[in-house]
Amino acid sequence: MKIRLAQKEDLPILLAFDRHIGREELENLIGLHRVFIAEEEGAFAGWLRYNLFWDNTPFMNMLFLLEPYRNRGIGKKLVAYWEECMKNKGYDSVMTSTQWDEYAQHFYYKLGYCAVGGFALAGETYELLLQKQL
Repeated sequence: MKIRLAQKEDLPILLAFDRHIGREELENLIGLHRVFIAEEEGAFAGWLRYNLFWDNTPFMNMLFLLEPYRNRGIGKKLVAYWEECMKNKGYDSVMTSTQWDEYAQHFYYKLGYCAVGGFALAGETYELLLQKQL
């Protein structure tokens, strides 16, 4: 497995799968080196993108693996790689979130994340905020 920073050339495939972000914002994040690509035997397997919460804490906005690459440890490696990059940049903690009824929370708990709060927008499911000390 290979993990690398996304490049402009990755924009079409990212836009094909990531429907949670607009083209301009995704281009900005690629330019800021805030999107990581996972590849398995040269094939696109998934991605991780992040931004800064409160402008000072890395916040993983999206971790997604294509169906054939799930449950193979790739997500765990991608998160670990991102965490190490954030530690090397001088950050002492990272954050993410998931809906309280999604299985993803258990994935993050196994990686050492702790629930630190949450919120629910009108008509939406409760969003659980998670943090990990690096």
